[in-house]
Amino acid sequence: MRKPLVAALFALAIAGAGAAPAVAAPAHEAGGTASAQKAASAAPALAAVDFAGTVELSNCSGSVVRLPGSVDSDPALVLSNGHCLETGFPAPGQVIVNKASSRTFGLLNSAGTRVATLQANKVVYSTMTDTDVTLYQLTRTYAQIKSSYGINALTLNNTRPAAGTSIKVVSGYWKRIYSCNVDGFVYRLKEGNWTWKDSLRYTSACDTIGGTSGSPVIDTATGRVVAVNNTGNEDGARCTVNNPCEVDASGNVTVRKGINYAQQTYQIPACFAAGNQLDLNRSGCTLPKP
Repeated sequence: MRKPLVAALFALAIAGAGAAPAVAAPAHEAGGTASAQKAASAAPALAAVDFAGTVELSNCSGSVVRLPGSVDSDPALVLSNGHCLETGFPAPGQVIVNKASSRTFGLLNSAGTRVATLQANKVVYSTMTDTDVTLYQLTRTYAQIKSSYGINALTLNNTRPAAGTSIKVVSGYWKRIYSCNVDGFVYRLKEGNWTWKDSLRYTSACDTIGGTSGSPVIDTATGRVVAVNNTGNEDGARCTVNNPCEVDASGNVTVRKGINYAQQTYQIPACFAAGNQLDLNRSGCTLPKP
């Protein structure tokens, strides 16, 4: 699980803090021709992905998020991992709902500069069963955050991403953006005592480290959040903490050393009613219940 580690600090020193996403070479450097330039101009514009709306936690990353049906007057939500919960890892099978919290979050602008401290008033939902997610409710609305700091929340997509999708993992903790693609999906991802369903696997370029837990995974074509970063196999061990293994529908186990994963978030919007109110009994809601 991608919480801060001494090894992560070392890895960051090697990789360079605040590394920016790769930038394509100019057309003249890439041997661009008139036809290539014409094709490029006809391609759909990609969403700008930066740090705006992401947050830093004391031990993880996260983001201010809204649902497709949220309105500006709704209390804002922060998305992170279940294993980033301030009270410790939820036990297998445990689901926490509507629990008081006064946790604070550092709100970042597009450049990754901390511009405000936001505060929660409750944990709306948290679990490490089937998925690895925590959602906090803030004391401010989306409109208040926008008015005070000029920052919009990121929107959760309510449809499943496809393999091959271009994505960025945006870490508020490290102020670092990773760029890669969705490599595929894992029937079951097992790590220690926890098992997650239908996990998203990155291509190798997203070599996330400790502290990136809870980072939003953003579809570069839409700018919407499709998953929340949560773990990776560090040492090549099998199904242990910090070394998750893939288990297919037949029970076959695969270990991919150095490969990292996220938990999909398209299921979340179906579990919320108007006003950003959690309702796990809504039709179509498949999140685990207490």
